Amino acid sequence: CIMSIDCIRSIRERVPPLLTDLYQFTMAYAYWRAGRHEEHAVFELFFRDNPFGGGFSLFAGVHDCLLFLRNFRFADEDVEFLRSVMPPDTDPAFFQFLRCLDCSGVTLHSVPEGTVVFARVPLMEVAGPLPVVQLLETSLLCLVNYASLVCTNAARFRLAAGPKRKLLEMGLRRAQGPDGGLTASRYTHIGGFDLTSNVQAGFLFGIPVAGTMAHSYVTSFTSLEEVWPQTLSAVNGDHNLVDIISLTKGWLSRVCELLGAEPGKIHEGELAAFLSYAIAYPQNFLPVIDSYSVGCSGLLNFCAVALVLCELGYRPVGVRLDSGDLCKQSLDVRRVFRLCSEHFSIPAFDSLIIVGTNNISEESLAELNSKENEISVVGVGTHLVTCTKQPSLGCVYKLVEVRGRPRMKVSEDPEKSTVPGRKAVYRLIDVTQPLCSAAETRAKVQSSLQTLHPRHKRLQKPDSYTVSLSTSCTECNSTDQLSPSLRCRN
Repeated sequence: CIMSIDCIRSIRERVPPLLTDLYQFTMAYAYWRAGRHEEHAVFELFFRDNPFGGGFSLFAGVHDCLLFLRNFRFADEDVEFLRSVMPPDTDPAFFQFLRCLDCSGVTLHSVPEGTVVFARVPLMEVAGPLPVVQLLETSLLCLVNYASLVCTNAARFRLAAGPKRKLLEMGLRRAQGPDGGLTASRYTHIGGFDLTSNVQAGFLFGIPVAGTMAHSYVTSFTSLEEVWPQTLSAVNGDHNLVDIISLTKGWLSRVCELLGAEPGKIHEGELAAFLSYAIAYPQNFLPVIDSYSVGCSGLLNFCAVALVLCELGYRPVGVRLDSGDLCKQSLDVRRVFRLCSEHFSIPAFDSLIIVGTNNISEESLAELNSKENEISVVGVGTHLVTCTKQPSLGCVYKLVEVRGRPRMKVSEDPEKSTVPGRKAVYRLIDVTQPLCSAAETRAKVQSSLQTLHPRHKRLQKPDSYTVSLSTSCTECNSTDQLSPSLRCRN
């Protein structure tokens, strides 16, 4: 993974200290005004329910949280803006206090990024001076909530797809803004996706990038006269240029004869588009073939152009299907590829890939995986990056200790009551290390998921994983004497 100065700068620019709620500053001022600005406090970050009706979540966003804390400092312009928006009776000395503030006195303990986690388990403990750790609340929640949610969503898509099928994230145009798009690309890769269409994410995070072509490219051509240049040289070093138009027409006639197809139904503009792209990228030819008709035009045009490339020593990549019954069409396409391979003695046609993209959801991917199909790569956009089934993870950040004494929120809604005191999370089945790269965290995700029993990973009606309070924690929760040392087992 590339974690460059540009990436660190990106975190600072995206998550400055002012990216928080106003009431964090008014509370911090009230703490400071009361002389409580040096009191030691502890907050915990957790969520109350597993997302998507599932049995687990993946914890993500720690890397960005640490970079945020490392760079947390108010600039002069930040302080001047706060002067203009805070109540006019705010003591001017408070702004000088803010100007000198940083996170050098803050300690963050966290579950390792990429770990399988469960509801109500403390994922992150933030300890330090009371006003400082209060100011961090909104920013830390912002960094963890979506990252963990979309990472979990990606893992669910990976479970639905199975371990062998390649998954391409292509949701940038559907994402909630540029930052949402970048975050989605990064954390869906960590969650199990292999590729992204997002070039900036590839640049910042070292994620492999991939893409095919849009229907607009195909429909922009109307005739073979628009193809230029109309020649291509062979791979073998012979620099003699071949008339690719004539060669393609010959192969198209042979393909139509083999398949019993009607040449009159073939769309010439589509053939021109395929030829133009093949001339530009003869080693990376992977067009979308359903702009008009897969069976009557797109597949035939692809085979003709691909056979030309093979004759000249190139290796076409495959095709993309973007509409209709993907399973049935993929079987039909693969059958034609095999016919061409056998009839024309072109082994390369056996290894052509088929990419499927058609508003893929978790349910449609699971259904696709349950049927016979020949799809090699699945591209997912909207339902992945927008987390259509659940828009927010719902992480919260709650005070559990001040001055060494446990604190508890008691609510009329029992679900919102908190477990007081600092807690150590451990599992029944530590070493300080540098920040993990995206690739290392991605590997941790897959390793962590392997520890879960299949009944907890079911996408539909999973069994809940038991999270228990230790005896001392339970006793503390049921008495007025709050013990400062608690443990939570999961």
